[in-house]
Amino acid sequence: MKFINTYSKALIIALVVALLHFGIWEIINRALPLIDAPPIVNGFAYSGYQIDQSPQEQKYPSTSEILKDLELMKEYTNRIRIYGALENPETTALAARLGLKVTAGAWLGPNAEDNKRELDALLARAAVYPNIERIIVGNEAILRADVNVEDMISYLEEARRTSPVPVSTAEPWHVWLRYPQLVKHVDFITVHLLPYHEGLPAEKAVDYALERYHELMDKYPRKKIVIGEVGWPSKGPTLDASVASNVNQARFVREFLAKTAHENYDYYLMEAIDQPWKVKIEGWAGPYWGMFDAERHEKYSLHGAVPRDLRWVSKALWGSLLAFLPIFIIAVRFRSWGTGAQISLAVLLQACITVLVVTWNLPGDYYYSLRDMIILVALIMALLMTSAVLMSYAIEFSEVMFKGYWVRAYKPATPVPTDKEAFVSIHLACYNEPPEMVIATIESLVQLEYTNFEVLVIDNNTKDESKWKPVEAYMAGLPDNFKFYHLPQWPGFKAGALNFALQETDPRAEVIGVVDADYVVTRDWLSVLIPHFSDQGVAVVQAPQAHREFENNFFRRMSNWEFEGFFRIGMHHRHERNALIQHGTMTLVRRKSLVDLGGWSEWCICEDTELGLRLLEGGYELRYIDRVFGRGLTPANFEALKSQRFRWAFGAMQILKHHMPKLMGKSTLSFGQRYHFLTGWLGWLGDALQLIFTLSSIGWTLAMLTFPKSFSLPVSIMLTPVLCFLVVKGALGPILYRKTMKCKWADIFGASLAGLGLSHAIARGIMMGLIQKRGVFKTTNKGKAAKGSIFRILSPIREEVLLLLALITAAGTMLYARGFNNLDAQLWVTMLTLQSLPYWSTLACQIIAQMPDSKPATAAQ
Repeated sequence: MKFINTYSKALIIALVVALLHFGIWEIINRALPLIDAPPIVNGFAYSGYQIDQSPQEQKYPSTSEILKDLELMKEYTNRIRIYGALENPETTALAARLGLKVTAGAWLGPNAEDNKRELDALLARAAVYPNIERIIVGNEAILRADVNVEDMISYLEEARRTSPVPVSTAEPWHVWLRYPQLVKHVDFITVHLLPYHEGLPAEKAVDYALERYHELMDKYPRKKIVIGEVGWPSKGPTLDASVASNVNQARFVREFLAKTAHENYDYYLMEAIDQPWKVKIEGWAGPYWGMFDAERHEKYSLHGAVPRDLRWVSKALWGSLLAFLPIFIIAVRFRSWGTGAQISLAVLLQACITVLVVTWNLPGDYYYSLRDMIILVALIMALLMTSAVLMSYAIEFSEVMFKGYWVRAYKPATPVPTDKEAFVSIHLACYNEPPEMVIATIESLVQLEYTNFEVLVIDNNTKDESKWKPVEAYMAGLPDNFKFYHLPQWPGFKAGALNFALQETDPRAEVIGVVDADYVVTRDWLSVLIPHFSDQGVAVVQAPQAHREFENNFFRRMSNWEFEGFFRIGMHHRHERNALIQHGTMTLVRRKSLVDLGGWSEWCICEDTELGLRLLEGGYELRYIDRVFGRGLTPANFEALKSQRFRWAFGAMQILKHHMPKLMGKSTLSFGQRYHFLTGWLGWLGDALQLIFTLSSIGWTLAMLTFPKSFSLPVSIMLTPVLCFLVVKGALGPILYRKTMKCKWADIFGASLAGLGLSHAIARGIMMGLIQKRGVFKTTNKGKAAKGSIFRILSPIREEVLLLLALITAAGTMLYARGFNNLDAQLWVTMLTLQSLPYWSTLACQIIAQMPDSKPATAAQ
């Protein structure tokens, strides 16, 4: 019965999420009622190129393709307008066969010889084909400055001398108003009315276009006016209040047809069929003016309600179907975590899959070039990685928030009698450390409530005698079980020093303890943890790292609470599946296990974590006891904190590369252990991904500003992964902090600020760790923070400051170039602003790190 209930519940969750997902799609894309229009169009502007054809590449439509297009338009109109005389010359003859009247054009450009050939061909055709009712010499040639007014008048007069039909040229309304002399040399005025380019909202665009039409009528009452182009694009950049969309295109066309149906308007709808090739000369909106798409499917009807997205049902179905089985599996797999965990995982998974489905469908919504497809593939890969990061966050969040208990929860053990104590060798490696700090650590070890132990202090590569001589002198007065070694030149960084200590360890030692040089340990550290080694399968007993002397300095509070989150949240999450991250202080290691596996790895700058993974691969158990047994010092300043996090990120990638065969292939590792060591660093990989996004966004902004017609993509889908990552990273952390730790909201904010401010250092560490094989171990400065000038203060964060300035400049320039009311510019600047948050955080952290300590509260009298 329990089995049936588990699967029934999982099935219900999957079904409910699928139905809600589909319902949200339906609400968002609910068809909008618009005014109906008569199913008759006075005329279409027509270019016959198919989806993969372009005059720029000299790929032209066949006769049969043009004929099919004309038959398609014949259902709506009996008139067409064409633009060139030399390209697709059979169009006129095919139109005559179907009884279509043609307004024929000659395309004029900056080359006079080409213009003459166009004009001669146009006039010759007009003399032969009676279905040509008028000709248009040039299309916006004056607007483009390809032809000046004087030359245009010459072309017009040449055409009027021989043309059997009326002659005109086509320009926007304002060109006709600016050059009244042009009107004297045409038989009729051909005006383009395209309010989209003028930033009008779609609901006011038709009235605006007709006002411009009547303005021309009032200005030139004796001239017939033909509207050569009138329309609205279905896609394109937002220009002030002009929003290109399927609904707005249908709204404009229907309203225009309805308002002109019973009056004597002579117009050509812009245009019959989408022309993807126009993106290179007209920009993003150029391909999307057609009533039919490039595959000759109707984009909107002239009656009935209009959906926002014609393909929303397909996208919604695919999103629901692709997510259904994974959600069902998740609901079964995490049934013990509770309904809240199952639902939170299901919702985020559905969101990730929906974004991927929408992205995958972009080529069906837009006409993508090869370059665009390459960018799309890169975007999909980035989305997949971002989705993996988000799901790893979601799993941790769901387990901590909703599971309610830890299966593997160990407590301090009862101390054993002195004669049964295992011998412990404590190793303390130091390099160039303040002697008073090291001595404080040694003093705490002297006070241990344990009998069978030794302490080996290894100072390696410290050249300044004032740093290590006082430690040596202090230890000379301690019992014989306290030994000091100074190694003037020793390889292997900290791992090398610990391996030296391993060689000098008392043969009786069963357990190796490691503490950092700044840690003051509690008296019961060994007495209540060493008994755990009575279980022969245990190789490591780990206590959390913690800090002291941070309470009266906000930066140190930030560092402490940012650090503490891992030990209160992440370590428990991993410990549940025996996938602990071993860290090299407050750790106890079974000596035999350590020696059997070859000691500490000197090739890795995170030798502690690497050893923990090797022990897991060896089939050992690593235990975590969540009680503080020692406190160290926080990094002295933000530069030191950055250096520490860079080292961890770099070392993580060293470990990942070295152990990938066993993580992915044959080994004793369980699924849970593989999962944690493959996904546990995804958050840091996400930081690296965000850096790539940031650099790409800056580069893309520069490209859009420099080549606006060639570089322009829908920005909302590019905004999604950045927004999701920052929201999840920024929101889930504080929620978990509030649940698991007793700290104030100010400390939660500080921890979040520090975590965000470290993003760039982590990203650099990840990238360098993936590229380089060897790293350099740098100790973390835990002394007093140095003061200095503004340039010295900013020097440790110069990369972040430069990127911040680049993002600010990119955002400001984009708004200035595209207009402050441009929705696309606003969306893009929103994305740049989100991407700047880590760099603002870095700057804030560096400034806060310079602040002096606050005075401790005075005790009440």
